Amino acid sequence: MRYNQLGNTGMFVSELCLGTMTFGAPGQKAQWGAIASLDQKGVNDIVARSLDAGVNFFDTADVYSFGESERLLGQSLRDLGINRQKMVIATKVHAAVGEGPNQRGSSRGHIMDSVDASLERLQLDHIDLYQLHGTDAVTPIDETLRALDDLVSSGKVRYVGVSNWQAWRIAKALGIADRKGFARFETIQSYYSIAGRDLEREIVPLINEEKLGLMVWSPMAGGLLSGKYGPGAPGNGEGRRASFNFPPVNEDRAWAAVAVMREIARKHDVSVATVALGYVLAKPFVMSVIIGASRMDQLEQNLAATQLKLDTDDLVRLDENSALPAEYPGWMLERQAAGRRPAPFTPRA
Repeated sequence: MRYNQLGNTGMFVSELCLGTMTFGAPGQKAQWGAIASLDQKGVNDIVARSLDAGVNFFDTADVYSFGESERLLGQSLRDLGINRQKMVIATKVHAAVGEGPNQRGSSRGHIMDSVDASLERLQLDHIDLYQLHGTDAVTPIDETLRALDDLVSSGKVRYVGVSNWQAWRIAKALGIADRKGFARFETIQSYYSIAGRDLEREIVPLINEEKLGLMVWSPMAGGLLSGKYGPGAPGNGEGRRASFNFPPVNEDRAWAAVAVMREIARKHDVSVATVALGYVLAKPFVMSVIIGASRMDQLEQNLAATQLKLDTDDLVRLDENSALPAEYPGWMLERQAAGRRPAPFTPRA
């Protein structure tokens, strides 16, 4: 297991982060009934094996299984007797956690109410990384950032991050934080996979410029890249993707990539899913990849990706077969960049 810098901070997190969307009882309303399936014993087993493999980073959210995911994770840390200082715990705020109009969003009121509720469920006195789970088009960014800064100053939160925001909004927030001396976003949690590389257009350049840490969610596109789907797939394609078709992907590009992934999987004697994870882990702009599992064999398959070393030819083939179509202004920027790329200056004799 490798450990990467959390954004531009002095904290380090494992390259794999255990996501907890599967923590919770099955049969719940909304989408959680199709995803959550682990009771306390199952959670303890998954958490213990992850820790044993070197994972020190755990991501949850107040909305996962309506708070049950946080509660199960917090109890697991106590049941297993984990040293808190060895753990990096991340959770999120924004989604609706009640019927009231103020029980959602990124207002100061909702953030302050939610952090205390999350701390109680997690049985912790602080959260290492507190993230905005989505965009609030109503609340001024200044109000949100001030609330987050107060949480950092109070010690309830160590660092703050954001998820599912546009590049321009993140850049604006970073500018406000710098101007007003607020705690800045250190991480971005976004969807990225070989079947969905849209992040490379705007978010990745921002990450590189501002030294932000990228946490990748759904690196297997909701199971689409597990090897159970598409032309040549064994079995009947049952699984979460069959009942919860998310995130959306361009299937033509996805199947072209999967075909190459099958060949590379045979070459390295690993699963297609391991290749999908290995591809994302190989990207230099990725800080940590969020994995999820409802069974131990799924977890082992995910952990195996840290041992996979894709060679240059593998990566070139995968990149070429999953390339994004040219889009404006990208193709114009590329055209106009000719002759203006950084290069050593050689004065005339």
